[in-house]
Amino acid sequence: MFDKSTWIRLPRNVVVGHGVLDRTVEAVSELHLHGRPLVVTSPTPRRVAADRVAADFEEAGEDPAVVEIDEASFESVQEVIGAAEEIDAGYLVGVGGGKAIDIAKMASDDLGRGFVSVPTAASHDGIVSGRGSVPEGDTRHSVAAEPPLAVIADTEILADAPWELTTAGCADIISNYTAIKDWRLANRLQNVEYHHYAAALAEMTAEMLVEGADSIKQGLEESAWAVVKALVSSGVAMSIADSSRPASGAEHLFSHQLDRMVPDAALHGHQVGVGTIVAEYLHGGNWQGVRDALATIGAPTTAAELGIDEETVVGALTSAHEIRDRYTILGNGMSEAAAYEAVETTGVI
Repeated sequence: MFDKSTWIRLPRNVVVGHGVLDRTVEAVSELHLHGRPLVVTSPTPRRVAADRVAADFEEAGEDPAVVEIDEASFESVQEVIGAAEEIDAGYLVGVGGGKAIDIAKMASDDLGRGFVSVPTAASHDGIVSGRGSVPEGDTRHSVAAEPPLAVIADTEILADAPWELTTAGCADIISNYTAIKDWRLANRLQNVEYHHYAAALAEMTAEMLVEGADSIKQGLEESAWAVVKALVSSGVAMSIADSSRPASGAEHLFSHQLDRMVPDAALHGHQVGVGTIVAEYLHGGNWQGVRDALATIGAPTTAAELGIDEETVVGALTSAHEIRDRYTILGNGMSEAAAYEAVETTGVI
């Protein structure tokens, strides 16, 4: 008897384009959310967008409150939860990069309140996914949370963000290539559940960015448009699969291990991009194409460009399989000799 079921949670409104920040209140009003909005942001995004969003809510008679966080931490999550409870917030609006959005997402999940994502940088697919990432000590926790009910991505603001954040977002998307290969491998060898539609969507998203890498240019709204739409597609793929598998494989384990060994050495997306080159090589794929696309966009392709020494990169590769119980091309671990061979062949070191 067939008894399989699934519940796919996706954003109801995705608004992308020039000047759409001014449509935040309109997009939220269609969600039929009630109560006071709590705008969660950090210092720079507050100046860039959050104060404008709060002013628009105030003009609409919504009586918003604003909480500014300084760091991504579980303490910040608790701070936001406390602020929401104090004003009896009906829903939360995360305005910023990964930090503010992840904190708002996790707080809203704990509170059982709606969440709206307003990214000011296209730095990773967390702007739409159902997962939040928070560092703690020498590790980083990836925590399940509800995806946003709406995403409002203003390409004028995104195009003006630091270029390195956009290249990190591009690298995060390109990493779908090896994440899908790892997912298929885990399905064949470990009988891990595999979702063909989610995999196809994530893979197509990566292919579109690789093939169009030469059109991703700094300061162009068209480039911000392409990148943010790809990030949204990647996040939707994870929601369909109810797993981060479509966008997270060996390359993400490698990045997480680097976070443990050398915290804050490089941006997550950049670390993932370099990990993708190595993982694609291990899969016997077109690692040169991945490397060239990253280089064309302006993302790092070597340990030196990440600002991380050779020994640390090799150490991360040999121990990345210990990060979590997720089968990838790394299997039960690489030997140091094999790791050196991989990074030397691909030019990572």
